[in-house]
Amino acid sequence: MAVKWGVLGTASIAKGCTIPGMKMAQGCQLYAIAGRDADKVEFFKKEYGFEKGYVGYENLLADEEVQAVYIPLPNGLHYEWVIKALKAGKHVLCEKPLALSASDAEEMYRVAEENGVILAEAYAYLHSPYVKALKEDVKNGVIGDIFYIESAFLTQGYKEDIRLYKELGGGAMYDLGCYCTTMILSLIDAKPSYVKASAEMSDKGVDLFTAGIIGFENGTRASFNVGMMMGIGTNARYDRLYIKGTKGYIRSDVEFNQEGELSYQLITEEGITERKVSAKQNYCLEVEQLCRAICGEEVPAVSLEFSIKNAQVIDAVLKDIGY
Repeated sequence: MAVKWGVLGTASIAKGCTIPGMKMAQGCQLYAIAGRDADKVEFFKKEYGFEKGYVGYENLLADEEVQAVYIPLPNGLHYEWVIKALKAGKHVLCEKPLALSASDAEEMYRVAEENGVILAEAYAYLHSPYVKALKEDVKNGVIGDIFYIESAFLTQGYKEDIRLYKELGGGAMYDLGCYCTTMILSLIDAKPSYVKASAEMSDKGVDLFTAGIIGFENGTRASFNVGMMMGIGTNARYDRLYIKGTKGYIRSDVEFNQEGELSYQLITEEGITERKVSAKQNYCLEVEQLCRAICGEEVPAVSLEFSIKNAQVIDAVLKDIGY
């Protein structure tokens, strides 16, 4: 059975990443697109083959044929429209970060439970065979017990962008740091015991560069660096994942959410091993997994507990940097 999806917004991530993935996803039917601009709605409808186009998000939510909704709106609008979609009886896949606070995320999951629908936070990269292979090596003890992880994600500067405005939930931590923290939390099976961070702030009150340390109850430590500071008007980007264990380490310089033939290095006493993984489009995998969950075949891969724990870490970072 195909799940009928509606897309609530015409954001660039929907256009360039998620909708193309949805078109390839088994069990997904592109049914409706909604936006505030009639011309954009018409473009999306024709370009991607949506059956319905709506000007105004409420009109899409009122369509009883829509079973699930993908929300790629600015961070500051997630809470409002996720709640409205859940109360309309729609399953929801919401772009990261799900909420601007852990308390908001908890409320959103409570509303999902009350209305008998699924809410999932969109971290497409976590569905990648590349990430799964890397995590499997960690789980199998290939590099021993983990005691340190380093993750970095830096992109270009922005002259004018929604990420620069606090009222829209802008800043490097919300936009990029959530990738690093979820990567770290998915690898360390322990509760965070402390979070420390510092940041370079913009004149609009958002963080342009943030560096942090997370300590865990099992003694493991992790650090992250995120920022929008690689030059203005460029395509510069820097991604890094380093996992140190008692028997060796893993090094990955692959960018988040990549597809195709990817590799990472295992460095142990036996030498250097290049792990090669063929990865399908992550957004397709993400939507397929949630379609199976909606049909009762699985549970959402990104759980309530995981999203709340990540939101709590982000809360602690933002408090420390004075966001």
